[in-house]
Amino acid sequence: MNKTDKNWKEELTDEQYRILRKKGTEMPHSGTYNLHFEKGTYCCAGCNEPLFESSTKFDAHCGWPSFDEAIKGKVGYISDKTLGMIRTEIVCKTCEGHLGHVFNDGPTETGTRYCVNSVSLKFNDH
Repeated sequence: MNKTDKNWKEELTDEQYRILRKKGTEMPHSGTYNLHFEKGTYCCAGCNEPLFESSTKFDAHCGWPSFDEAIKGKVGYISDKTLGMIRTEIVCKTCEGHLGHVFNDGPTETGTRYCVNSVSLKFNDH
């Protein structure tokens, strides 16, 4: 997507802009979708691209929405060495909005935990 920083500031709330465009993190246990388990699709709050199906969501007790699998080809992975850690940042492949991080400590069969900021998401119940 070819949007300017000004475009993003106009289209997103201040909190969405801080997280999606500036790689911020929402406070744990504060997000709308942390304990949300309705059937549907979680989409990018920046561009509305489908990212995660509700069937892949689980409660990791970490304070953020967690998924064990992304929709194929929709999430990008970037090495993140900030804060003295080595992690893998996840971004929307369409608009490059920051979603959160992915870890290999998930309790499901995939062993994967996509830890996502609620602010980065919109829910579509089909």
